[in-house]
Amino acid sequence: METRDWLILQVLFEEKNITKAAKRVYISQPALTNRLKQIEKEFGVTIVNRGRRGIQFTSQGEYLAKCADEMLLAIQKIKEHVHDMEDRVSGTLRLGVSNYFSHYQLPALLKEFKDRFPDIEYKVTSGWSSEIAPLLPKKEIHLALVKGNFNWVDEKHLLFEETLCIVSREPIDLKDLPNLPRVDYRAEYSLKSVIDNWWSENYSHPPLINIEVDKVDTCKEMILNGLGYAIIPSMILRDTEGLFTIDLKTKEDKPLLRKTWMLYHKETLRLNMVREFVNFIKGIDMNDAR
Repeated sequence: METRDWLILQVLFEEKNITKAAKRVYISQPALTNRLKQIEKEFGVTIVNRGRRGIQFTSQGEYLAKCADEMLLAIQKIKEHVHDMEDRVSGTLRLGVSNYFSHYQLPALLKEFKDRFPDIEYKVTSGWSSEIAPLLPKKEIHLALVKGNFNWVDEKHLLFEETLCIVSREPIDLKDLPNLPRVDYRAEYSLKSVIDNWWSENYSHPPLINIEVDKVDTCKEMILNGLGYAIIPSMILRDTEGLFTIDLKTKEDKPLLRKTWMLYHKETLRLNMVREFVNFIKGIDMNDAR
């Protein structure tokens, strides 16, 4: 079995579609079908059954697909250790990053880090923090840069805290908030919960949501055009002028803060590229970087 064959099994099991799987592994559909037949011949089993509804994995096929995940991870670890035996810092650094962080901060950080270590390559997975964090215990990534609080028992480092704030084009009075038009956006569950809890602690009526959008950047543009107010993390307002903000406060009159963490396994520090990246991030004042 070649490494590519394990990859074919992994991707095919995820897609359950030969055409889509072939596109993902950059080979033709006939070539993938041929490789699948060769794998079946090698193990002497039927891996998939084809029908009108696509393909279905047999029990032996499901087992081999699970083995594919383990084999590819093992091969990745071997490559990492081989690279780590060299004098130069090299390899592929696998990062899992929250959407906000990947958009607003990661590019500049990677540029500076790559200038120091040009032989390192990167595989960046971005998404909701709740989607990224589970990739770490499965060791699909080396480090996670995520927002919110997670029950992580291994190594972690607080990068920064940011406020949640009410933002508007014109000054507003907090007591008038339930009667003012609000622009809402699709937010991660943990962020939405914090905002909803704050609202319920301060108001007896629901917000007057006038516009709903899918992205917070779109929401900010709506605010800039005077279409209402929004409650958003302060990092989104980076390099934005002409808006009025009010930080959300707890009942104890303290700022309502959202934390961003770097999470990682202590054992991965034995890899030069991971150790250097962790030290690099720890050496940066992320408040200044924002």
